[in-house]
Amino acid sequence: MTGRGEWVRVRRDRPCPVCERSDWCLLARDGTAAICARIESPKRAGAAGYLHKLTDNAAWPTSRTRSIPLSALPVRDFGTFRERCGAELTPDALARLADSLAVAVDALRRLGIGWSAEHRAFTLPMRGARGEVCGVRLRLPNGRKLSVRGGREGLFIPSGLPADGRLFVCEGPTDTAALLTLGLAAIGRPSCAGGAKLVCDLARGRPVAIVADADSPGRRGAAALASTLAAHCKSVRVITPPIGIKDAREWVRHGATAADVLRAVDGADPARLSVKATRRA
Repeated sequence: MTGRGEWVRVRRDRPCPVCERSDWCLLARDGTAAICARIESPKRAGAAGYLHKLTDNAAWPTSRTRSIPLSALPVRDFGTFRERCGAELTPDALARLADSLAVAVDALRRLGIGWSAEHRAFTLPMRGARGEVCGVRLRLPNGRKLSVRGGREGLFIPSGLPADGRLFVCEGPTDTAALLTLGLAAIGRPSCAGGAKLVCDLARGRPVAIVADADSPGRRGAAALASTLAAHCKSVRVITPPIGIKDAREWVRHGATAADVLRAVDGADPARLSVKATRRA
Protein backbone atom coordinates (compact mmCIF):
# COMPACT_ATOMS: atom_id res chain seq x y z
CA MET A 1 0.00 0.00 0.00
CA THR A 2 1.14 3.53 -0.69
CA GLY A 3 3.14 4.90 2.21
CA ARG A 4 2.44 7.77 4.58
CA GLY A 5 2.64 11.19 2.95
CA GLU A 6 1.80 9.79 -0.50
CA TRP A 7 -1.94 10.41 -0.23
CA VAL A 8 -3.72 13.68 -1.00
CA ARG A 9 -7.31 14.76 -0.40
CA VAL A 10 -9.65 14.85 -3.39
CA ARG A 11 -10.98 18.19 -4.58
CA ARG A 12 -13.28 19.58 -7.25
CA ASP A 13 -10.74 19.40 -10.07
CA ARG A 14 -9.53 15.91 -9.08
CA PRO A 15 -12.51 13.96 -7.67
CA CYS A 16 -12.46 10.43 -6.34
CA PRO A 17 -12.34 8.04 -9.33
CA VAL A 18 -14.46 5.54 -7.40
CA CYS A 19 -17.46 7.54 -6.13
CA GLU A 20 -16.83 10.67 -8.24
CA ARG A 21 -17.21 12.98 -5.23
CA SER A 22 -14.85 15.81 -4.36
CA ASP A 23 -14.71 15.46 -0.57
CA TRP A 24 -13.60 12.97 2.11
CA CYS A 25 -11.75 10.53 -0.17
CA LEU A 26 -7.99 10.21 -0.75
CA LEU A 27 -5.91 9.63 -3.86
CA ALA A 28 -2.43 8.20 -4.24
CA ARG A 29 -0.02 10.78 -5.66
CA ASP A 30 1.00 8.37 -8.43
CA GLY A 31 -2.64 7.77 -9.43
CA THR A 32 -2.53 4.02 -8.82
CA ALA A 33 -4.98 3.80 -5.91
CA ALA A 34 -7.77 5.57 -4.07
CA ILE A 35 -9.23 5.34 -0.57
CA CYS A 36 -12.97 5.87 -0.97
CA ALA A 37 -15.02 6.79 2.08
CA ARG A 38 -18.30 5.71 0.46
CA ILE A 39 -17.91 2.61 -1.72
CA GLU A 40 -16.67 -0.59 -0.10
CA SER A 41 -13.90 -2.86 -1.32
CA PRO A 42 -12.45 -6.05 0.21
CA LYS A 43 -9.66 -4.03 1.88
CA ARG A 44 -10.45 -1.56 4.65
CA ALA A 45 -8.01 1.36 5.04
CA GLY A 46 -8.74 2.18 8.67
CA ALA A 47 -11.17 5.01 9.39
CA ALA A 48 -10.41 6.67 6.06
CA GLY A 49 -12.48 4.22 4.01
CA TYR A 50 -11.80 1.41 1.53
CA LEU A 51 -8.73 0.90 -0.63
CA HIS A 52 -9.36 0.62 -4.38
CA LYS A 53 -6.50 -0.28 -6.72
CA LEU A 54 -7.01 1.50 -10.02
CA THR A 55 -6.53 -0.54 -13.15
CA ASP A 56 -4.56 2.12 -14.95
CA ASN A 57 -1.71 4.39 -13.90
CA ALA A 58 -3.24 7.52 -15.34
CA ALA A 59 -2.81 10.94 -13.81
CA TRP A 60 -5.66 12.63 -11.91
CA PRO A 61 -9.05 12.26 -13.58
CA THR A 62 -10.65 15.49 -14.74
CA SER A 63 -14.21 16.41 -15.62
CA ARG A 64 -13.44 15.35 -19.22
CA THR A 65 -12.28 11.86 -18.27
CA ARG A 66 -14.76 10.84 -15.59
CA SER A 67 -16.52 7.58 -16.35
CA ILE A 68 -19.64 8.56 -14.41
CA PRO A 69 -21.02 12.11 -14.57
CA LEU A 70 -21.62 14.04 -11.37
CA SER A 71 -25.17 14.57 -12.61
CA ALA A 72 -25.93 10.90 -11.89
CA LEU A 73 -28.12 11.33 -8.81
CA PRO A 74 -28.66 8.71 -6.10
CA VAL A 75 -31.34 6.15 -7.00
CA ARG A 76 -34.37 5.90 -4.71
CA ASP A 77 -36.39 3.11 -6.33
CA PHE A 78 -33.95 0.39 -7.34
CA GLY A 79 -36.64 -1.98 -8.58
CA THR A 80 -37.85 0.55 -11.16
CA PHE A 81 -34.27 1.47 -12.00
CA ARG A 82 -33.41 -2.17 -12.68
CA GLU A 83 -36.41 -2.57 -14.99
CA ARG A 84 -35.50 0.56 -16.92
CA CYS A 85 -31.90 -0.59 -17.32
CA GLY A 86 -33.05 -3.99 -18.50
CA ALA A 87 -35.13 -2.34 -21.22
CA GLU A 88 -32.17 -0.18 -22.32
CA LEU A 89 -29.82 -3.12 -22.88
CA THR A 90 -29.66 -4.16 -26.54
CA PRO A 91 -29.19 -7.81 -27.61
CA ASP A 92 -25.98 -6.91 -29.44
CA ALA A 93 -24.45 -5.22 -26.38
CA LEU A 94 -25.43 -8.19 -24.21
CA ALA A 95 -23.89 -10.66 -26.67
CA ARG A 96 -20.64 -8.67 -26.81
CA LEU A 97 -20.41 -8.51 -23.02
CA ALA A 98 -21.08 -12.23 -22.64
CA ASP A 99 -18.42 -13.00 -25.23
CA SER A 100 -15.85 -10.76 -23.51
CA LEU A 101 -16.55 -12.42 -20.15
CA ALA A 102 -16.69 -15.94 -21.63
CA VAL A 103 -20.08 -16.58 -20.00
CA ALA A 104 -23.50 -17.48 -21.39
CA VAL A 105 -25.94 -14.77 -22.38
CA ASP A 106 -28.65 -16.58 -20.42
CA ALA A 107 -26.51 -16.50 -17.26
CA LEU A 108 -26.31 -12.70 -17.43
CA ARG A 109 -30.04 -12.46 -18.17
CA ARG A 110 -30.81 -14.56 -15.09
CA LEU A 111 -28.79 -12.10 -13.00
CA GLY A 112 -30.87 -9.19 -14.34
CA ILE A 113 -28.19 -7.54 -16.48
CA GLY A 114 -29.03 -4.09 -17.82
CA TRP A 115 -27.53 -0.92 -19.21
CA SER A 116 -27.67 2.58 -17.72
CA ALA A 117 -27.22 5.33 -20.29
CA GLU A 118 -26.97 7.81 -17.41
CA HIS A 119 -23.98 6.02 -15.91
CA ARG A 120 -22.68 4.67 -19.22
CA ALA A 121 -22.28 1.24 -17.64
CA PHE A 122 -23.76 -2.25 -17.47
CA THR A 123 -25.90 -2.81 -14.39
CA LEU A 124 -26.27 -5.86 -12.15
CA PRO A 125 -28.82 -5.77 -9.32
CA MET A 126 -28.08 -6.77 -5.73
CA ARG A 127 -30.90 -8.25 -3.70
CA GLY A 128 -31.78 -8.20 -0.02
CA ALA A 129 -33.27 -10.72 2.38
CA ARG A 130 -36.74 -10.61 0.78
CA GLY A 131 -35.45 -10.69 -2.77
CA GLU A 132 -35.90 -6.96 -3.25
CA VAL A 133 -33.43 -5.00 -5.37
CA CYS A 134 -31.49 -3.01 -2.76
CA GLY A 135 -28.55 -1.81 -4.83
CA VAL A 136 -26.96 -1.99 -8.25
CA ARG A 137 -23.39 -2.79 -9.23
CA LEU A 138 -22.04 -0.97 -12.26
CA ARG A 139 -19.59 -2.52 -14.69
CA LEU A 140 -18.04 0.05 -16.99
CA PRO A 141 -17.01 -0.98 -20.51
CA ASN A 142 -13.35 -0.80 -19.39
CA GLY A 143 -14.03 -3.33 -16.62
CA ARG A 144 -14.08 -0.94 -13.66
CA LYS A 145 -16.68 -1.79 -11.03
CA LEU A 146 -18.64 0.79 -9.01
CA SER A 147 -21.99 0.96 -7.24
CA VAL A 148 -24.97 3.22 -7.88
CA ARG A 149 -25.40 5.84 -5.20
CA GLY A 150 -28.22 5.45 -2.73
CA GLY A 151 -28.21 1.66 -2.41
CA ARG A 152 -26.84 -0.93 -0.05
CA GLU A 153 -24.97 -4.17 -0.53
CA GLY A 154 -26.90 -7.33 -1.31
CA LEU A 155 -26.37 -10.62 -3.12
CA PHE A 156 -26.32 -11.40 -6.83
CA ILE A 157 -29.15 -13.92 -7.04
CA PRO A 158 -30.24 -15.40 -10.40
CA SER A 159 -33.79 -16.09 -11.40
CA GLY A 160 -34.78 -19.75 -11.32
CA LEU A 161 -32.49 -20.62 -8.42
CA PRO A 162 -33.40 -24.09 -7.08
CA ALA A 163 -34.78 -24.14 -3.54
CA ASP A 164 -32.71 -27.17 -2.53
CA GLY A 165 -29.57 -29.04 -3.49
CA ARG A 166 -25.99 -27.79 -3.37
CA LEU A 167 -25.59 -24.02 -3.52
CA PHE A 168 -22.40 -22.48 -4.86
CA VAL A 169 -21.28 -19.16 -3.40
CA CYS A 170 -18.70 -17.03 -5.15
CA GLU A 171 -17.49 -13.45 -5.24
CA GLY A 172 -19.17 -10.95 -7.54
CA PRO A 173 -21.66 -11.19 -10.41
CA THR A 174 -19.35 -12.32 -13.21
CA ASP A 175 -18.01 -15.28 -11.23
CA THR A 176 -21.65 -16.13 -10.50
CA ALA A 177 -22.44 -15.93 -14.21
CA ALA A 178 -19.53 -18.27 -14.94
CA LEU A 179 -20.86 -20.96 -12.57
CA LEU A 180 -24.39 -20.50 -13.93
CA THR A 181 -22.92 -21.04 -17.40
CA LEU A 182 -21.80 -24.49 -16.21
CA GLY A 183 -25.32 -25.25 -15.01
CA LEU A 184 -24.51 -24.92 -11.30
CA ALA A 185 -26.83 -23.24 -8.78
CA ALA A 186 -24.82 -20.17 -7.78
CA ILE A 187 -25.13 -16.84 -5.99
CA GLY A 188 -22.58 -14.06 -5.60
CA ARG A 189 -21.40 -12.05 -2.62
CA PRO A 190 -20.82 -8.29 -3.09
CA SER A 191 -17.19 -8.74 -1.97
CA CYS A 192 -14.99 -11.36 -0.35
CA ALA A 193 -16.18 -10.24 3.10
CA GLY A 194 -19.71 -8.98 2.41
CA GLY A 195 -23.20 -10.43 2.56
CA ALA A 196 -22.51 -13.19 5.11
CA LYS A 197 -25.87 -12.90 6.89
CA LEU A 198 -27.79 -12.87 3.61
CA VAL A 199 -25.90 -15.94 2.39
CA CYS A 200 -26.68 -17.70 5.67
CA ASP A 201 -30.40 -16.98 5.31
CA LEU A 202 -30.47 -18.21 1.71
CA ALA A 203 -28.29 -21.29 2.24
CA ARG A 204 -29.80 -22.53 5.50
CA GLY A 205 -30.19 -26.33 5.51
CA ARG A 206 -28.43 -26.83 2.17
CA PRO A 207 -25.04 -28.23 1.23
CA VAL A 208 -22.82 -25.29 0.23
CA ALA A 209 -19.65 -24.96 -1.82
CA ILE A 210 -17.77 -21.66 -1.57
CA VAL A 211 -15.58 -20.93 -4.60
CA ALA A 212 -12.97 -18.53 -3.25
CA ASP A 213 -10.76 -16.20 -5.25
CA ALA A 214 -7.19 -17.47 -5.20
CA ASP A 215 -5.75 -14.57 -3.19
CA SER A 216 -5.33 -13.87 0.51
CA PRO A 217 -8.47 -11.71 0.94
CA GLY A 218 -10.54 -14.23 -1.00
CA ARG A 219 -9.34 -17.18 1.06
CA ARG A 220 -9.81 -15.36 4.36
CA GLY A 221 -13.30 -14.23 3.43
CA ALA A 222 -14.28 -17.73 2.32
CA ALA A 223 -12.93 -19.30 5.52
CA ALA A 224 -14.84 -16.81 7.67
CA LEU A 225 -18.06 -17.43 5.76
CA ALA A 226 -17.59 -21.20 5.93
CA SER A 227 -17.20 -21.20 9.71
CA THR A 228 -20.41 -19.19 10.01
CA LEU A 229 -22.39 -21.34 7.57
CA ALA A 230 -21.28 -24.57 9.25
CA ALA A 231 -23.79 -23.93 12.03
CA HIS A 232 -26.72 -23.64 9.63
CA CYS A 233 -25.98 -25.73 6.54
CA LYS A 234 -25.97 -29.43 5.78
CA SER A 235 -22.30 -29.24 4.77
CA VAL A 236 -19.87 -26.51 3.75
CA ARG A 237 -16.76 -26.92 1.63
CA VAL A 238 -14.34 -24.31 0.30
CA ILE A 239 -12.49 -24.66 -2.98
CA THR A 240 -10.21 -22.42 -5.04
CA PRO A 241 -9.36 -22.65 -8.73
CA PRO A 242 -6.22 -24.54 -9.78
CA ILE A 243 -2.83 -22.88 -9.29
CA GLY A 244 -2.32 -19.96 -11.65
CA ILE A 245 -6.05 -19.22 -12.02
CA LYS A 246 -7.41 -16.34 -9.96
CA ASP A 247 -11.18 -16.86 -9.82
CA ALA A 248 -14.19 -18.86 -10.99
CA ARG A 249 -14.66 -16.93 -14.22
CA GLU A 250 -11.05 -17.38 -15.26
CA TRP A 251 -11.36 -21.06 -14.37
CA VAL A 252 -14.31 -21.42 -16.74
CA ARG A 253 -12.48 -19.40 -19.40
CA HIS A 254 -9.65 -21.92 -19.13
CA GLY A 255 -12.05 -24.75 -19.93
CA ALA A 256 -13.38 -25.90 -16.57
CA THR A 257 -16.52 -28.03 -16.69
CA ALA A 258 -19.17 -28.66 -14.06
CA ALA A 259 -17.54 -32.06 -13.48
CA ASP A 260 -14.20 -30.37 -12.74
CA VAL A 261 -15.80 -28.08 -10.16
CA LEU A 262 -17.77 -30.89 -8.54
CA ARG A 263 -14.64 -33.02 -8.37
CA ALA A 264 -12.86 -30.22 -6.52
CA VAL A 265 -15.78 -29.93 -4.10
CA ASP A 266 -15.80 -33.68 -3.42
CA GLY A 267 -12.08 -33.52 -2.66
CA ALA A 268 -12.36 -30.63 -0.18
CA ASP A 269 -12.64 -31.15 3.56
CA PRO A 270 -15.92 -30.09 5.23
CA ALA A 271 -15.69 -26.81 7.12
CA ARG A 272 -15.87 -26.97 10.88
CA LEU A 273 -17.97 -24.81 13.15
CA SER A 274 -15.88 -22.05 14.71
CA VAL A 275 -15.73 -21.59 18.48
CA LYS A 276 -17.31 -18.16 18.11
CA ALA A 277 -20.20 -19.57 16.08
CA THR A 278 -20.65 -22.39 18.56
CA ARG A 279 -21.15 -19.88 21.38
CA ARG A 280 -23.78 -18.03 19.36
CA ALA A 281 -25.66 -21.19 18.36
